[in-house]
Amino acid sequence: MGSAPSTPRRGGAFSPEAAEYLIGTFVGDTPFPLSSEFWQKLLELPLNVQWPTQRVQQACELLAKNNCHTRHLAKILFHLACCLQESMSSSGASPLVYEKAFNAVYISSIFLKHLIESDQGENIQLYPSLEDNEDVQKDVLRDQTIENLVMRNVLSFIASVEVSPDTFLLHLELLNFMIIAMSTQLLCGPSPGPNDVNPFLDAAMDQDSSLVGAVVRRLLLNFMVRSNVPSNRATYSILYDGNQSSVLQRVGSAAANIVLFPFSYLVSSGGEESKSPIADISIHVLLVLVHYHKCLVSEDYANHKSSTSDSLLKENPHFSDNPYCKALEHAIDCELDRVDIEGNAHSAPHIKLPFASLFDTLGICLADEAAVLLLYSLLQGNSAFLEYVLVRTDLDTLLMPILEALYNAPSRTANQIYMLLIILLILSQDSSFNASIHKLILTGVPWYKERLLHQTSLGSLMVVILIRTVQYNLSKLRDVYLQTTCLATLANVAPHVHRLSAYASQRLVSLFDMLSRKYIKLAERRDNKLHTAKGDSEGNNLVEDMSTELHIYTDFLRLVLEIINAILTYALPRNPEVVYAIMHRQEVFQPFKNHPRFNELIDNIYTVLDFFNSRMDAQREDGDWSVHEVLQVIIVNCRSWRGDGMKMFTQLRFTYEQESHPEEFFIPYVWQLVLSRCGFSFNTGAINLFPVDLQTERLENGVVGTTLQNGDFDKPEYQLDP
Repeated sequence: MGSAPSTPRRGGAFSPEAAEYLIGTFVGDTPFPLSSEFWQKLLELPLNVQWPTQRVQQACELLAKNNCHTRHLAKILFHLACCLQESMSSSGASPLVYEKAFNAVYISSIFLKHLIESDQGENIQLYPSLEDNEDVQKDVLRDQTIENLVMRNVLSFIASVEVSPDTFLLHLELLNFMIIAMSTQLLCGPSPGPNDVNPFLDAAMDQDSSLVGAVVRRLLLNFMVRSNVPSNRATYSILYDGNQSSVLQRVGSAAANIVLFPFSYLVSSGGEESKSPIADISIHVLLVLVHYHKCLVSEDYANHKSSTSDSLLKENPHFSDNPYCKALEHAIDCELDRVDIEGNAHSAPHIKLPFASLFDTLGICLADEAAVLLLYSLLQGNSAFLEYVLVRTDLDTLLMPILEALYNAPSRTANQIYMLLIILLILSQDSSFNASIHKLILTGVPWYKERLLHQTSLGSLMVVILIRTVQYNLSKLRDVYLQTTCLATLANVAPHVHRLSAYASQRLVSLFDMLSRKYIKLAERRDNKLHTAKGDSEGNNLVEDMSTELHIYTDFLRLVLEIINAILTYALPRNPEVVYAIMHRQEVFQPFKNHPRFNELIDNIYTVLDFFNSRMDAQREDGDWSVHEVLQVIIVNCRSWRGDGMKMFTQLRFTYEQESHPEEFFIPYVWQLVLSRCGFSFNTGAINLFPVDLQTERLENGVVGTTLQNGDFDKPEYQLDP
């Protein structure tokens, strides 16, 4: 028992037959105890033998069939935990230790993913526990589950072992393993429920706060450092052998449709591979951890479960605290002392991060949607980082990529546009931010193609892009929430506008003109339909829909008038171009002078128009006035403007608050990012977390699922003794 005959080798290396046999034994129906030499042979196997696609699929299916009896998945996970423990406890661990750990996590990832995405029942059948007769587990496991032991050691390795050429690939595989282990969320519904099964995620949540903080810090440092793939591929001889694909590379790239692991970065011929794969996947892992919500079952619900209690639970779910979210929220700048400027010691544990490096890295990476979501998470949850951002004098580092992304809205997802706009709304809640962006002058904006923007302020550019986003939304997305967020941000900025550019001022008045024309056209259609729809239920429904839309446009128009009024009321002397734009298009306001929702706001605009028109009339000469001459008259008379006759309105100030159940948006959104960005694909038929377009489903590699007998997986004649 526990012995293993020597496995055939070829030229001092494992033969293809040995590799075939060891993998075949792992997925077979004969259980091997933890103490068997088989496990060491499996973990020392150089996986450089090619397999046909269907053979790999058979291996995955056979393990799924036999795992309930052999518990081989639990055993290789146990050995993974032990290998990681050895690599952390050894001073200067040998390459062989890392190779064994790499093999263990590599094999575990492939077969674990297949078991997760192939699950068809309500409970995921991973069989992560060991048999009662396994004596080895008592010393190591104690009272822990396999999931807890593995996650503790995986997280400990990620947090405590530096990324170096020797450990780079192991770090990468462990992060990939984290994504796979946490992918059980994809099987759950869009709203977290008490019956969701996420054993590895729950194990991650149960770790000590010190380890949680260290993990969050390491993942963010990985994102900032952005280590490149090491050039010395020979560090792991098992990974590369000329142009051949290894056994598990075949598993990854063909049959199991799994993450392409390091091979996609080392031997891929495509041009899309990441130069910093650890940085990219670290952010994906962090976002999954930070946005996880575990729904708890109250004692009353457990004792009196019914359809009524199910409904109440859905409306008022109770979630456990997320330690990773708390760690991110409590992170502080490593340049600051633990005692704040008022001398108050921080009570909660804090992780220290170089905010300057984090700020700069985010500015570089905001073209990536995951970086946008990370920035949102920091600004929304971490007041220290928000304060740090607001006192930076180079706000263009963050704002320019945000504005460029909004400029290219047609090529962005709706969710990304939401996140970008919410970030701007959060920032615009601070008056110092609104003032600062108008003082920062840009020499040029090369990505803005419609017009040459030279020596324009960052604030003027932001106004232009927000108005452009409103116009794009009206024509394409027609999303009320997006529209309101854009206008709310403009309303926050308006009282602090300083020297708004001519182009931005023109666009603001043009926005009112566009909305007013849509409003007038819609009102005419509604009124015409009202006369012809009497007694017609279908016509009445149409009239009701048009009335609802008209009400929405009324709100939009009032908001734009509020924005213009805020500039005229609080910042007119500093914005002659706004006055010029209003005077140039003053006829667009005429139809709304007597509108009950707008008349007071329109009166203010006409107070301004009357003042400056009278000054123009007093200086009128024969012949046409040039734009420069008109503007000079406005600038001179801005100095004497006192606001007489203006009706004062309460200054609008919009703030962002998360909805009552943010998890219903963020959990599916995070996993959509993971699946689309990190090369990790999943069986679409198993996904319940978000709707999947059935047209995108495909038969994986042409392999049709079949019921396999154990004998279908050929083995060489030699055997291992269990």
